[in-house]
Amino acid sequence: MALLDVETPNTEAAAEPAETILSVNNIEVIYDHVILVLKGVSLTVPKGGIVALLGANGAGKSTTLKAISNLLGAERGDVTKGKILFEGEEVQALSPNDLVRRGCIQVMEGRHCFGHLSIEENLLTGAYTRKDGHAAVKADLEMVYDYFPRLRERRQSQAGYTSGGEQQMCAIGRALMSRPKMILLDEPSMGLAPQLVEEIFEIVRKLNQNEGVSFLLAEQNTNVALKYATYGYIMESGRIVLDGAGKSLLENEDVKEFYLGVGGEGRRSFKDVKHYKRRKRWLA
Repeated sequence: MALLDVETPNTEAAAEPAETILSVNNIEVIYDHVILVLKGVSLTVPKGGIVALLGANGAGKSTTLKAISNLLGAERGDVTKGKILFEGEEVQALSPNDLVRRGCIQVMEGRHCFGHLSIEENLLTGAYTRKDGHAAVKADLEMVYDYFPRLRERRQSQAGYTSGGEQQMCAIGRALMSRPKMILLDEPSMGLAPQLVEEIFEIVRKLNQNEGVSFLLAEQNTNVALKYATYGYIMESGRIVLDGAGKSLLENEDVKEFYLGVGGEGRRSFKDVKHYKRRKRWLA
C-alpha cells in the first residue's frame, strides 16, 4: 500500500503538462538583428481556454502571436531567446505549415482574405494541409456555415466585396477548416461595429465550448476581451506588465484607469489617460 501511495502522485504530476496547450517562456524577439521588440515575454494558455493578450497599439501583441506561429521570418524577425512549447514540444524551429498541421493557426490582423476568391473558395483554402478526404472537408465546411450563417448566404460572393465583419468571419472559418486545436486571433474587433464585435466573440465562445478550440486573443478592446477571456495578460513596450483572471483584471483600478478610461473620479477622456503619468506600482 505504501508503494501505491507513492506512485499515484507521480502519475498525476505526469498528467499536468497536458493541461497546458501553449507555453511561452521568457522569449525575446529582435528585428533586423538590431531592434529589440519583445523582452522576456512569458505566458501560458490552458487546453480549452480563452486567454486575452491586451495592450495599446505597438505594445508587442502581434509580434508575440507571430513569434508563436513562426511568421516572424517574413518580417526579418527572430526569436533570439526563450522557448515556445505547443503541447509540450518546442516549436520555434518549425515552419508555419508544420505548426498548422500540428493544430496551431493564426488569424492575422486585417483578415487577409483572398479578395478575388469567393467566400467558399476562401474557406476551402484552409483545408489545404489536410489529407482526410473530401467527405471530411465537406462536413467541416457545413460546420463552419452552421457557426457563421451569414457566410452560407454569401458563399458564392467574392470576398473582396463583402463587409469587414463577413471577412472576419471568413478568416476565422478558414482557420477552422484546418481542424485546429488552437487559434491565435489578432485584433478580431478592429474596424467593426460593436454589435458585430459581440457577435464574433459569441461565436468564439461557442467554438471554445462546443469544439474545444483554445484561443489566444490579441486585442486593444480590453473591455470586450476580458468579458470572454478566462485569463488575461497586459503588455506595454514589449513586456508583460500585469496578468490575472479576466474578472479580476476588469475590476483592477489600474486597468480601469489606463485601459478602460475610468479612474477613481469617474470617466476620463482618452487624452487625459494618454498623458497621465502612469503609476508604476505593478512593475515594482
